[in-house]
Amino acid sequence: MFSFFKGKSREHEFYAPSSGNLIKITEIDDPVFSSRMLGDGYGIEPDEGMIYSPVYGTITTIFPTKHAIGIQTKANDEVLVHIGIDTVELQGRPFEMFVKKGDKVTPKTKIAAVDLEMLKKLNKPSTIIVVYTNRPTVGVFDELSNRTVVMGEKLGVLNN
Repeated sequence: MFSFFKGKSREHEFYAPSSGNLIKITEIDDPVFSSRMLGDGYGIEPDEGMIYSPVYGTITTIFPTKHAIGIQTKANDEVLVHIGIDTVELQGRPFEMFVKKGDKVTPKTKIAAVDLEMLKKLNKPSTIIVVYTNRPTVGVFDELSNRTVVMGEKLGVLNN
């Protein structure tokens, strides 16, 4: 009845989880992600080690190795934030978590940190990958252009 008092819904918006260079998922240096095997999305080559939520939602999963975090949006999109490439084998060493399962998050919520210097020394790419795992390719991500972005910058809106 009073829905006009509510702000515009943000459940379909997606944001930059870190400052750095935005890249298309097809350009990520990992065939599982670049082939969209897990879903569609995008990547960020980060300039800094702080990682924020790319969506409004609830934390559903934190992998024991701390290299990946699952978030569910109010629109029931399942979003995977994967930190680095081939970082599962590091057993959580370069990562610090700031959230736990059940926490509500926004694009201003710091969810994790990664030691970029450690990844560099270990010759591991630091790409932060955001993948929608339960949604077919929507084309919105294809419209993203490689460019410099800042943490929290709105990158787009998904179709319902």
